[in-house]
Amino acid sequence: MTYSPVTPLRESGKMFALALDVVRVLPKRPVQWREFIQQAWFIASVTILPTALVSIPFGAVVALQFGNLADQLGAQSFTGGASVLAVLREASPLVTALLIAGAGGSAICADLGARKIREEIDAMEVLGIDPVHRLVVPRVLAAMLVSVLLNGLVSVVGVAGGYFFNVVVQHGTPGAYLASFTALAQLPDLYAAEIKALVFGAIAAIVACYKGLNASGGPKGVGEAVNHCVVITFLLLFFTNFVMTAVYFQIVPAKGS
Repeated sequence: MTYSPVTPLRESGKMFALALDVVRVLPKRPVQWREFIQQAWFIASVTILPTALVSIPFGAVVALQFGNLADQLGAQSFTGGASVLAVLREASPLVTALLIAGAGGSAICADLGARKIREEIDAMEVLGIDPVHRLVVPRVLAAMLVSVLLNGLVSVVGVAGGYFFNVVVQHGTPGAYLASFTALAQLPDLYAAEIKALVFGAIAAIVACYKGLNASGGPKGVGEAVNHCVVITFLLLFFTNFVMTAVYFQIVPAKGS
């Protein structure tokens, strides 16, 4: 495909059109339960272990940074609350999104891209089968479900890792850690994190499906589609995270304010 200055705009429009198609065919019957379960299990199988392994040092780094900063400011009693809020609000949705995009999204893109270059997608359309309903919708729903579940996993592991490093490594007080957490955190923080994970999972799956369904040029084209998928997803996720965080702070006041 020849590149032109309007190519990114055209690609963005086609990707948004695919997202609208997913919403349009979502109520369509029959529901592809088998494909949904298979894809959910597949995405979970390739992301659970990496997510858990990444969340441990992530929570530890956040705890160490906030611990040192709190020592400099003389606010050691708020180390737990600040580190837990950082993990809960920002770290857990982003870690989940990056793993969903990097592991799950690339696998989805490679799978659909391989089907595209083998002309399986064209054969489905000839038979009157809608690829969006048959292939895309189950993958989008599976990615959204796994993202929400993984976000909970990252939150638990990250908070536990932060507690360990703050209490054991930095010799903090367990009671002060937990008390500052309950003093600063609130339930909407968890709700916002889960909503972020849900949206991030949908974005990662839609971008992966779009690039896979539009792959061309043989195996090399599939590899390029996977690379483009990961890069585009990362850019969209960070931009969406900024917008959602700004909206959240405008809607939900800080606890105690």
